[in-house]
Amino acid sequence: MDLAIEVKEENKKSKVILTGEIDAYTAPQLKDVLLPLTKIEAQIVEVDLEDVNYMDSTGLGIFISALKSSKENNSQLKLINLQDRVYRLFKITGLNEIIDINAAIKGGSE
Repeated sequence: MDLAIEVKEENKKSKVILTGEIDAYTAPQLKDVLLPLTKIEAQIVEVDLEDVNYMDSTGLGIFISALKSSKENNSQLKLINLQDRVYRLFKITGLNEIIDINAAIKGGSE
C-alpha cells in the first residue's frame, strides 16, 4: 500500500500524477504535495488518477480540502482519468457535482 506522486510543472499548470492507493496511510503525503499547489493564484492543478486503483474516504477528504483551497486562492482543481471504482466514490457522495472531473472513466465491468 503505497502512493507515488509525480508533479510536472507547465506555465500556470501543475499536473500531479498519482500511482497506487490513497488511504489513511498515504493521504498525508498527498495533502503535503497537493494543497500548496492549490494556493498559487490562477494555477490549474490537474490530478491524474489513472493509476490509482483504490481510494477511501480519507482521500475524498484531501480532494475536498484541495477544492476549498483552490476556491479561496483563485486556482482551479481538475481530476482526470479516474477508474470506475474511484469515480463511484465521487458519484455516491455527490462530489462529482462540485469537483471538475473531466476525462474518460477507465476501469472494468463491475
